Amino acid sequence: MTPERPFDRLRVLVVDDSAYNRQTITAMLETMPGVRVVGRATNGKEALRLVFDLEPDVITLDLEMPEMDGFAFLRLLMHKRPTPVLVVSGYAGRENVFRALELGALDFIAKPSRDVTPDLRTIEHELASKISLVRRLSIVRVRERARALASLPGPGEAVELEPVAPRCIVAIAASTGGPPAVQQMLGGLPATLPAAFVIAQHMPSRFTKAFAERLDRLVPMHVVEAEDGQPLAAGTAYIAPGGAHFELADGPAGVVARIHAPPDVGIGAVLPSADRLFRSCATLYGPRMCAVVLTGMGADGREGAKVAKQAGAKVLAEDPRTAVMPGMPQSVIATGVVDEVVALESLAAAITKFVEAQG
Repeated sequence: MTPERPFDRLRVLVVDDSAYNRQTITAMLETMPGVRVVGRATNGKEALRLVFDLEPDVITLDLEMPEMDGFAFLRLLMHKRPTPVLVVSGYAGRENVFRALELGALDFIAKPSRDVTPDLRTIEHELASKISLVRRLSIVRVRERARALASLPGPGEAVELEPVAPRCIVAIAASTGGPPAVQQMLGGLPATLPAAFVIAQHMPSRFTKAFAERLDRLVPMHVVEAEDGQPLAAGTAYIAPGGAHFELADGPAGVVARIHAPPDVGIGAVLPSADRLFRSCATLYGPRMCAVVLTGMGADGREGAKVAKQAGAKVLAEDPRTAVMPGMPQSVIATGVVDEVVALESLAAAITKFVEAQG
């Protein structure tokens, strides 16, 4: 996106091998104020040519296409002309979505089916919301983020450890741009830290389990999707299930996860709520808690971080200059409760220092 034209109509390139999907997505986009579809492509090869001819501000991208698929397109795009990309993917392509985010895609939209479907219109509200994010982007380090992930060492040989109660808790809030940021941060942490990690990543239901499974393969520590009543163990990261709140509570043999899915969720509701997760962690752990606010739009985590600080917790915020979407870290920094503002690349070291200081 070129910051010199902030008030122009947002120029969108639609990339999908289905003529129906291209037409439907185009029709939805063209009803949005300040948005103009400047081109449509049937595969990555054609899309790459149009990127240089049309200079779009944002691209909607299908991943499974002939000639050049979405992954090859993303690799070349981020090398030659980094541009915000929104992946439009069916639930069947959950694993592919996370590969695309690691290659530099900004975010994704879950469509009802991978195939041509009249239900495609159901994503219109989410598409409008995600398109609006592009207007709020700071300098997006998509290429640098993709390179950083590619350079991370592998998880190494798995070590089976007896589950032990965590000495302390690290609670993490993330939204847009979060999955690669969480991966990069966890990838820099030792597997044997005597802490549990609880993560509120804003993400649709049916994607969080795949996210946890992918992280479990790629980072040193064990990663799972949290389950209701599950005891916390040191050296494990717990991902909040999509569409539900994740909190901690005292159980018969220690601290356990509590998962609560509200019966009625209105448009714009934040699930899972980092504020709720932070508050519950602060109640149980106090000064043995570290709250971390990563990239994302909005202010989730701000009020919870204030409660955590009052309980004696350490509060870290990702440096907004390294965040894909700086809104969440900026909102918590503005409260004055943040102990350290840390670049994403240095967060693992800051967290390790906190955990080691717990004795």
